[in-house]
Amino acid sequence: MSGRAGRTDSEGMAQRFRRLQARYEPTVTRTLLLGLFVVGVSAQLVKPIGDALEDKAFLGGALLSLVGYVLYESVKDLASSLRLPARAQVESRELGTFVSEAFRARTVEIGFLGYTGETLYNELYHRLEGLLEDPGPIRHVNVRFLIPDFGRPMTVPSRVGEGGRPVDDPDFRKRLEEKCREYDETLSVLAERLSRLGRVTAHCEYRLHPGIPTDKVCVFNRELVLHGLYDVTARTVLRSTDPEYYDPKGYRTDLTVWSQEGGDDAKAVLATWNRHFDSLWGLAATPPWRAAAAA
Repeated sequence: MSGRAGRTDSEGMAQRFRRLQARYEPTVTRTLLLGLFVVGVSAQLVKPIGDALEDKAFLGGALLSLVGYVLYESVKDLASSLRLPARAQVESRELGTFVSEAFRARTVEIGFLGYTGETLYNELYHRLEGLLEDPGPIRHVNVRFLIPDFGRPMTVPSRVGEGGRPVDDPDFRKRLEEKCREYDETLSVLAERLSRLGRVTAHCEYRLHPGIPTDKVCVFNRELVLHGLYDVTARTVLRSTDPEYYDPKGYRTDLTVWSQEGGDDAKAVLATWNRHFDSLWGLAATPPWRAAAAA
């Protein structure tokens, strides 16, 4: 007990120190650089000060401190511009921004829990294809998709029956399963090509869970989570002569952002989603198209 308490106290002190550092470091650095510049110029303009500070030796230092001050400001501005803005909610069509940010890391890990993953698939396809030409600093890529088991009877997706009641439609489910199979095979082939080149090890995989698509979750490098709820009553018509189907629209789903920069509450949510996704992945089934290929 005392050991855990000691670690908790140490972690708390470390977090307070980091907060104080982040708060005061810019001010202290600017003050020191400007102070050096002022002292250096004063040494040139005020003779007693110059004599005391050995005359002209401080002019170069003054100029260097001014240059350092300007560079410091530029670097701070650049670092700020490269960070994703702290926003409470984003639209699904903005996923590309988060994918690009995730692919700046040396190890890229992306998890998806949702419907078919079409929006994320489109972003990942172009990103992985680009790695064939220039992987940059990336050395490992792991992408995991958790989707519903479309081989089971479902209320969503389904056909809209009399009075709006959901009616299971095996043909519609089969159409969705084929779409996911195509996504899985395309990304897997890209990952295998990357791995064969030897510069990047990559793995992409779809697995199935026994549920309906209610939550849309994207986990980026275990440091940022996007979470939204599908409109499970959204309808679609494939052809003018076809009936309506309950078919959630992922690209219309708004997503809440949880990141490491959101404080202790956000970090707790991140840890929960990472743990939940890993648990679901461990229990998820292999899709029939993968099982057939492995046989």
